Amino acid sequence: MTVTAVVGTQWGDEAKGKVVDLLSQHADIVARFNGGDNAGHTVINQFGTFKLRLTPNGFYNPQTTCIIGPGVVLNLKTLIDEIEDIQQSGIELVNRLWVSPRCNVIMPWHPMLETIYEEAKGSARTGTTKRGIGPVYADKVSYNGIRLYDLADEQILAEKIRVQLAIKNPVFKSFGLEPLNLKAILEEKLDQYAHIREVVRESFGLLHEALSNRDAILLEGAQGALLDNNWGTYPFCTASITIAGGAAAGLGIPPHSISRVIGVAKAYTTRVGAGPMPTELTDETGGTLQREGHEYGTVTNRPRRCGWFDAQLVRFSTQLNGVTELALTKLDVLDTLPTVKICVGYQRGDTADQIWHYWEGDATWLGENQPVYIELDGWQQPTSWVRDFAQLPPNAQEYVRKIEKLVGVPVKFVSVGPARKETIIL
Repeated sequence: MTVTAVVGTQWGDEAKGKVVDLLSQHADIVARFNGGDNAGHTVINQFGTFKLRLTPNGFYNPQTTCIIGPGVVLNLKTLIDEIEDIQQSGIELVNRLWVSPRCNVIMPWHPMLETIYEEAKGSARTGTTKRGIGPVYADKVSYNGIRLYDLADEQILAEKIRVQLAIKNPVFKSFGLEPLNLKAILEEKLDQYAHIREVVRESFGLLHEALSNRDAILLEGAQGALLDNNWGTYPFCTASITIAGGAAAGLGIPPHSISRVIGVAKAYTTRVGAGPMPTELTDETGGTLQREGHEYGTVTNRPRRCGWFDAQLVRFSTQLNGVTELALTKLDVLDTLPTVKICVGYQRGDTADQIWHYWEGDATWLGENQPVYIELDGWQQPTSWVRDFAQLPPNAQEYVRKIEKLVGVPVKFVSVGPARKETIIL
């Protein structure tokens, strides 16, 4: 059996979408196991450019089945729009898409609650996408969630909405917001469910049959390991489990079935929203990375904070996920820089002679640390045309090999542009 998990090793936005798109050419199944429409990925292939938030990659391949597992939370409007956009591009998707009825649904009160939480925190706000992801997961674990199963029965759905509005509307009133209307929400969700009813089907049996047949299964994670709810920079993180181990619970497959874990890392570091980022650059170099890397969020269009590659963070992520190989993306963004730096650990003012690791503290502690760098010569040559590792400038090769050594995992893919063909496979 061949089961490959693709996970982010930084704070998301590592270009996982491109890596999954590349690998999905030979996948029988591509499955998403966590997150919601707060995670976006851009895919460029022969059918065009797709900016997706929920639909698994592999949709373009008529031989590939796409699965959204119960670990994913659904914004139904987003899902409906993506299905329509893909099919309008001439790609048949409905017969190949399976969406677990166990998926929790983002309801109108969830973004409202998230906005209230963010505003109440003031300057300490998390910097969320305000799409209701945290509140929908909170409702899920507190037994207040509404699942696709519930949308299939109007009476059950109406009663569950009634209960939630009895809890949520008093909160909205206390913050000067208009209460939500049960009838309007019921009609909206029933209409949305009617649009996707034919793709709502449990994939557990399909997945386990594929495991028995030793089919090629590709697991697609959203966000990055440093946004994981347990191991990320809490509370500046996401609500779901973003690491490879989360695929077992998020899809219903045994952990031992995952034989290959590809960790995706940018050749530098980016982050959206608040939270510590030791290697952040606010100077002209940071501006160059943002400009050359087109570093703006797929979902929010917010500018991403940019900085040097943090080998300390990526090494932690590879250990956490059991990464077997790295995909290093956006190497070409560094092409114009005369020197490049890599963070190898952190120092603190009270113990300046000691090198600290990410896992030794929390988000506040990390924000108080200073990065320790090594510096290498840049290559100042374009690399987007390169398709063989030996053709890279020697200094670019040295940079990749240094990352390999510091992280402790071999680099098997180097991306030098957004298109699928702009990839070096080692």
